[in-house]
Amino acid sequence: MILIKPGIAISPADIIYRFSRSSGPGGQNVNKLNTKVILLFDIANSRGLSREQKQLVYEKLSSRVTDDGFVKITSQRHRTQRANRKAALEKLEDLLSDALKETPVREETEIPYSTKLDRLRHKRRHSEIKRFRKPVNLDRCDD
Repeated sequence: MILIKPGIAISPADIIYRFSRSSGPGGQNVNKLNTKVILLFDIANSRGLSREQKQLVYEKLSSRVTDDGFVKITSQRHRTQRANRKAALEKLEDLLSDALKETPVREETEIPYSTKLDRLRHKRRHSEIKRFRKPVNLDRCDD
């Protein structure tokens, strides 16, 4: 079992690994070996997550979820398949633990009276500055 956070663990059976050749520089290693790892996590069929947790994962990781309902993670940073596999699994653990964090409910607070007054004073001063920028109409003077 892969521990995501206390009380939440997923089965390795819910994870599918695919391998291919990495892109970019690397000499013969890149041309010969399948070191790039594509990790697919099956959200819908995971027994380690409750229905509510699955829904949270779908919502928070929607950009990484494929049409089939898999979370897709790729890793090709390292030169070995084992290191890339480990990196992809760590990334999955981080993503799932972040997605399953409970966000605290924000308590609405009242805007302080002094802040309201400051805002109104600033508005009044700004409007006077703009009023003084207007050209003076000498025809309207009663002199």
